[in-house]
Amino acid sequence: MAEQSVLVVEDTDEIRELVCTVLTRAGMDVRAVGTGAEALEEVRRSAPDVVVLDLGLPDADGTEVCRQIRAESECYVLMLTARAEEVDLLIGLAVGADGYMAKPFSPRELVARVQVMLRRPRVAVPSDAAPVEDSVRRLAELEVDEDSREVRVDGAVVDLTRTEFDLLAALASRPGRVLQRETLLREVWQTDWEGSVRLVEAHMSNLRRKLQAAGLSSPEIKTVRGVGYRLVA
Repeated sequence: MAEQSVLVVEDTDEIRELVCTVLTRAGMDVRAVGTGAEALEEVRRSAPDVVVLDLGLPDADGTEVCRQIRAESECYVLMLTARAEEVDLLIGLAVGADGYMAKPFSPRELVARVQVMLRRPRVAVPSDAAPVEDSVRRLAELEVDEDSREVRVDGAVVDLTRTEFDLLAALASRPGRVLQRETLLREVWQTDWEGSVRLVEAHMSNLRRKLQAAGLSSPEIKTVRGVGYRLVA
């Protein structure tokens, strides 16, 4: 079985070497670069499974590098920030990363977070999902194709990230039912880390915006205040 690949984008030598060492010891194929331009070139060349991306790069804003990676790749992105208070800001900016960690971080936690991303299924298929005859779930104007991982509104494909698709697939598998944020964390992120609840909210906001821009009026993702979300026609 081929090793799963991780690209480390960090300009500080000591941190880059530490991250590369702990991930390599965990059995991953690790490559490293120090600039945003090199990161984009390497993503296009080697298509890593996960990118560990530092916010403060010498040649580019890490948020813009993340957005460009998101536009070109289905890889997961774990963003590293210099200060804990930056995490909420980044989530609020809807940068598109799948996770965030503040420095200084625990090497063990970093490895665990990357491993969780690598274990995440391509499609969330919960045991209590509604039965479906084929891979396509059809709800009013919306189609969610779990085999091709495509979402269509009135037949037109909507461009979603891997995480956005997994969130919508989870909701579409149980239409009308309220899914708690913690349930979505377990099914989509495979984690119970409380700090990730804001990630659910940020990705759900992006998902809604894209579906609305595509002209979707039904079904609609409804927020159940203090609980979670449901997909209703």
